[in-house]
Amino acid sequence: MGDSPAGRLQALFEGHRLTPTQRRIAHCMVRRAGDVPFLSSVELAELAGVSQPSVTRFAVALGFDGYPALRRHLREVAPPEPDGDDGGETLNEYQQAVLAEIENLKHLAGLLADPAPVERAGRLLARSRPLPVLGLRAASSQARGFAYFAAKVHPDVRLLDEGGSMLGDRVDAAVRAGATALLCFALPRHPREVVEALEYARAAGLTVVTVAESAFAPVAAHSDLLIPAAVGTGLAFDTACAPMMLGRVLLEAMADELPDAQARLEEFDTKAAARGLFVE
Repeated sequence: MGDSPAGRLQALFEGHRLTPTQRRIAHCMVRRAGDVPFLSSVELAELAGVSQPSVTRFAVALGFDGYPALRRHLREVAPPEPDGDDGGETLNEYQQAVLAEIENLKHLAGLLADPAPVERAGRLLARSRPLPVLGLRAASSQARGFAYFAAKVHPDVRLLDEGGSMLGDRVDAAVRAGATALLCFALPRHPREVVEALEYARAAGLTVVTVAESAFAPVAAHSDLLIPAAVGTGLAFDTACAPMMLGRVLLEAMADELPDAQARLEEFDTKAAARGLFVE
């Protein structure tokens, strides 16, 4: 993603303190990187679901005199990539949603060209005993899937997929037991409880590793290491293929840091065969 139009846009936004509305505009621009150099401020506002003055204030926050100056800059640094020949085929909304997810995965592959953030995350997660894994509402399935597989190689994984007043107690219990890091899956729409839980976890001394849909997500300010993976928005409900894939990549990186991971897997396979757990 680094040398793509989306990657160049991402680099433009990094280092700026953006409001939630401005993060929404930035996220929209990254997703529509090929179009934004040619959009008016009104068109961009409609796409992002914000007001036109918000777009102007966003441009000023980035250091430009106004939106026209930002658009001129975008035409220089993030020109659209040439479109492939689709043979004139008209795609229905389901096909478009699938192709959008493929693009999200391609963006993730580009991001992973630099493996350092994932490798750092793997070390942090492997060293935390226990390892709390947080995911509420839309992100609960991502957290549950990670925790299920992580438990096969990590000695103590604690799933936090229910909110309420007990969530802080579970974080406290993990810290008392020796936890040093927390992994969070955070997807739109972001529950207030997740933001509050991450703030609480960091105050308790945990290093927070977060998988979110973009670097501008509301949880970014409460994360020590955030690795973005875009979600699909073409259907009535968001799709999260890229966050799921990133979760599996983090599992791999964590397993690489656990010296007895392979032995644990082999032990599980032996016991599973003896118990006849799976139909061959």
